[in-house]
Amino acid sequence: MDSGLLSREACDWMDSRYRSYLRGEVSELAICGEMVQIYRDLREAELRRATHTFFERTIRPRIFPEMLELCHQLQAQGVTLWAVSSTNNWLIEDGVKDFGIPTECVLAARVQVTNGLITEELLDVPTDEGKAQSLARASLAHPDAAFGNSIHDAAMLAIAKHPFAVNPSAALRERAAAEGWPVFQPKLPHA
Repeated sequence: MDSGLLSREACDWMDSRYRSYLRGEVSELAICGEMVQIYRDLREAELRRATHTFFERTIRPRIFPEMLELCHQLQAQGVTLWAVSSTNNWLIEDGVKDFGIPTECVLAARVQVTNGLITEELLDVPTDEGKAQSLARASLAHPDAAFGNSIHDAAMLAIAKHPFAVNPSAALRERAAAEGWPVFQPKLPHA
């Protein structure tokens, strides 16, 4: 919104819709799909540039150094890492570069892009049970390990041989306790 890519009308609609989501009037699946569809008719290259700027300013300072180091250690041992998120693919693809995760190993909320223009045709919205389904479509029905921070990661954690709740939300912390999943609370990054 701050980049000026979206109209004031679209920003107002998004804000209103998000408030409805917070009140429980809109499902997680619906909001995650709508938050990627909102970019319809924009040029993908322009959105990728804006996404990169947003990542650098807002997300990068919040990366847990321990998780970055863990990812590098796993890759050094030959492990293939995947990123699964209900956030739009443009942000996730940009954000996982430092983790060494290639674009083809990103399962995220995405829409069809035709001739460089973003459409509103949803291709995937991995959230809740959809995360496990997206992994299964990628032939990863039972990953060796999974890491999640939200209750919307629970279905993915449930199919993993080794599930880990990392900096979990209260609801995921409760589920992790009930399931016996390890909880890892990394040190807060220096921002």
